[in-house]
Amino acid sequence: MTDSLDSLRDQIDALDQQLQALLNRRAELAHAVADVKRLEDSNPVFYRPEREAQVLQRIKERNQGPIDGEAMARLFREVMSICLALEQPMRVAFLGPEGTFTQQAAIKHFGHAVESVPLGAIDEVFREVEAGAAHYGVVPVENSTEGMVSHTLDTFMSSSLKICGEVELRIHHHLLAGPHTRRDKVTRVYSHQQTLAQCRQWLDAHLPTVERIPVSSNAEAARRLRDEWNALAIAGDMAAELYGLERVQSNIEDRPDNTTRFLVIGRQDTPPSGRDKTSMLVTGKNRPGLLSDMLLPFREQGVNLTRLESRPSRTANWSYVFFIDCEGHKEDPLLKNVLAKLEGDGNTIRILGSYPKAVL
Repeated sequence: MTDSLDSLRDQIDALDQQLQALLNRRAELAHAVADVKRLEDSNPVFYRPEREAQVLQRIKERNQGPIDGEAMARLFREVMSICLALEQPMRVAFLGPEGTFTQQAAIKHFGHAVESVPLGAIDEVFREVEAGAAHYGVVPVENSTEGMVSHTLDTFMSSSLKICGEVELRIHHHLLAGPHTRRDKVTRVYSHQQTLAQCRQWLDAHLPTVERIPVSSNAEAARRLRDEWNALAIAGDMAAELYGLERVQSNIEDRPDNTTRFLVIGRQDTPPSGRDKTSMLVTGKNRPGLLSDMLLPFREQGVNLTRLESRPSRTANWSYVFFIDCEGHKEDPLLKNVLAKLEGDGNTIRILGSYPKAVL
């Protein structure tokens, strides 16, 4: 048995050596790609969302196990992140502070090799990217339980940035205690307002008399426990680890499928990946049947809508802008037909971006 174990370990060591050599060879090729891009373009684009989505999708499709396809793709996500950093160190702004789900989404999408920059508000993330101080930004746009993040939608109306990716993150909320917490004396629980809403039923059943205090973020809720003895916080894994907190109860969200969708924003358009979405703003002269007329071309062309929201236009009272998400890329023939019909009917369209569907 010892001989067999030693033999298996020798094989593992040999494979590790081959993997290390192959990873370094991949990094050398990434360097070569960067050199070619610089020769061909004075202002090259190193991060290609459509290319990365295609690579990750192929990894999942061809995976034979025993490693799970999702886990294999996450592993390659980190390899690609490291190689991209060798081409160009990337700075990604996100809705902070550190330890938020938005930072977790940014790392899920870009990997750990990027510099992630926490900012205090959604519009600050937009400004950081618009100014060129960050290459990309990550902002929340909707939650499967609580609906849309209206501030994100409103900011798009005054921004020239493009959507170049999306991230879907399963949200697990944990009840956390700090190093000084006296659990038998707890009188308050801190968390973001939306998180408190997502855990309402659990809190009603288990902490009905404890005051619920909304704060600016779950990470801020976790931070407060460093100095308080009569409070708990609700936050995720990253915040718990960052502030050294202990789980009192795990996964207290009311819906086990609780998911938040985030958008990756940047300054350039994204070519088709083959599995894309398009987001747009559509406005038209207020009239009976305006909305049904807007939706008809999508039905006629067989283009699937994935989201429809309206927001005040801010140009006149009771005037609205429609935010529409649909499947397909703006260069796809069917969607081109839809856009042409909408414009032909006198509507104004602004494409916020065509981008790959979330792979991980």
